[in-house]
Amino acid sequence: MTVTFFGHADFLGTEEYEQKILAFLEKKVGDELADMYLGGYGNFDAFAHACCEKYKKTHPKISLIFVTPYLTSSCLHDRLHNRQKGYDFVIYPEIENKPKRYAITYRNQYMIDKADYLVCYVLHSWGGAYAAYKYAKRKGREIYKLADFEE
Repeated sequence: MTVTFFGHADFLGTEEYEQKILAFLEKKVGDELADMYLGGYGNFDAFAHACCEKYKKTHPKISLIFVTPYLTSSCLHDRLHNRQKGYDFVIYPEIENKPKRYAITYRNQYMIDKADYLVCYVLHSWGGAYAAYKYAKRKGREIYKLADFEE
């Protein structure tokens, strides 16, 4: 099973959101083997990572996976070296032939294509989180919305 997370970079985490994410994981994942695909950019990604780390303390069968959009030396240093202790694995989707300026979009689509569930925090109809949300809807993924967002 794979769960992925998307939300706005300017997200402000609260205890309520943490409890919602942990309750969702308990209900859908429980003690099963599961991969948590995490993006590593912005406030929501950091919050989702922290929630998954907390969940993993009592559910050791989950893996925290950083899905990197780039294979550059600066990305490897900034994103991987500084966060290396917080992830079990790092994967790079097969997007090397895609334009670099769209790497995050293609990485997000990869994460959604592999996901069984999507946890998202979307408040407005623009930006990467919204694009990921729309793509997940088109793909028929089960989406757990932390915010009441209606199109």
